[in-house]
Amino acid sequence: MLEEFKKFAMRGNVVDLAVGVIIGAAFGGIINSIVADVIMPVISAVTGGLDFSNYFLPLSSRVTAATLAEAKKQGAVLAWGNFLTIVLNFLVVAWVLFLVVKGVNRLHISQPAAPAELPKDVQLLTEIRDLLKNRAAGRDAQPS
Repeated sequence: MLEEFKKFAMRGNVVDLAVGVIIGAAFGGIINSIVADVIMPVISAVTGGLDFSNYFLPLSSRVTAATLAEAKKQGAVLAWGNFLTIVLNFLVVAWVLFLVVKGVNRLHISQPAAPAELPKDVQLLTEIRDLLKNRAAGRDAQPS
């Protein structure tokens, strides 16, 4: 059983998937930083200081806090600003992945497909057709 597990774990697809998950987690951290540290401050500056991360809707009358962290301690809240930030994270990730895939596709050099060779009988029929066309065109060109 141990040998079978070793074969499974060391197969190329499993190792590639593991590497992809690890790189994806690191990439997620980078994207979160881009959104939190670059994009959201710019949006905040353009909109006059809006901070989406603290936008919430209290679902209980006990919630009186001004910040999301404090409000969550007091009771149930609908953190729509945090959701908006996460949606923006997703859009940035999707856009970057689109650009990466597009770049990789440009690097992929497609080789032109070799023309399929026609069977001998089809080649012979094509030659006969061309000869008949040429013969008919020759008669039409000559005055009668």
